[in-house]
Amino acid sequence: MRDGIMRSDRQRKKRKKWLWILLSVIGVFIIATGSYAFYIWNKAQSTIANIQENIGRDKSDKRDQQVNFKNRDPISILLMGVDERKGDRGRSDSLILMTVNPKEQSMEMVSIPRDTRTEIVGKGIQDKINHAYAFGGTEMAIKTVENFLDVPVDYFVKVNMESFRDIVDAVGGVTVENDLDFTYEGYHFEKGTIHLDGKKALAYSRMRYDDPRGDFGRQERQRQIIEAVIEKGASITSITKFGEMFKVIENNVKTNLTFDEMWAIQENYKDARKNVIQHQIKGSGKKINGIYYYIVPEDERLSLSNELKKHLELKKETAEK
Repeated sequence: MRDGIMRSDRQRKKRKKWLWILLSVIGVFIIATGSYAFYIWNKAQSTIANIQENIGRDKSDKRDQQVNFKNRDPISILLMGVDERKGDRGRSDSLILMTVNPKEQSMEMVSIPRDTRTEIVGKGIQDKINHAYAFGGTEMAIKTVENFLDVPVDYFVKVNMESFRDIVDAVGGVTVENDLDFTYEGYHFEKGTIHLDGKKALAYSRMRYDDPRGDFGRQERQRQIIEAVIEKGASITSITKFGEMFKVIENNVKTNLTFDEMWAIQENYKDARKNVIQHQIKGSGKKINGIYYYIVPEDERLSLSNELKKHLELKKETAEK
């Protein structure tokens, strides 16, 4: 265990992670062969064009210049699971920062607890990090994460958590290994191998209060669902299923990654999946003015920041705030 970081697993794994929810569901499809290829390619381009979200910048303020895919520069991607409903922007239910270094062929992932107390950039207050999205949307959420970890966020992929249900149903359900027997939202989830449809998968991925691991257990279940979706999505051959998946993505995903950038990642960065390092931020719960927060000690924040900077090949030193 390093200063400021509790690594849940440093095993070298061949696991497809959050980034590939978009790259695999779309990227795998666009390289499909046979009579579907032309349709898939054009549909993918159209879908990506329709899910673009402009955050008003070409690069992070924490970078001197834009990343260069041809040079295989390390990149960072913020994966946001947002709980949006009609007429309500909602909050960022999940925040995972992923750094990808194609030269080292490795990825590092940091799951940021939603209750983490930090400065909300642009608001001038200390609050839960997931409130940044509610206050100022994607742009404020990104700047707040950048400030908290003191590293650039080059790209983001935002997924409406409500779409979990539609995505899972579109691939015909998923099978996962459940390590905790629990009941949530009227569904009972037995320990062991279980098959989930969309509604059950959404409930499975949301429970946290009855899990002794709290938010970390919930994040792990969300990753399980996403990995299972990717596995099923990659095996789809029906053009009807392709159409369903593209429709779900178009209705529930936003990103600043262009089609060409996704293609470049698919070609030049995919080997990084072979070595995945997960970081779990160590901290403790505390009530302040009657409100629960997750408090991350400063030395732990600094250590994690420097670890990510090293992976991004940036200057390692992070000054105390």
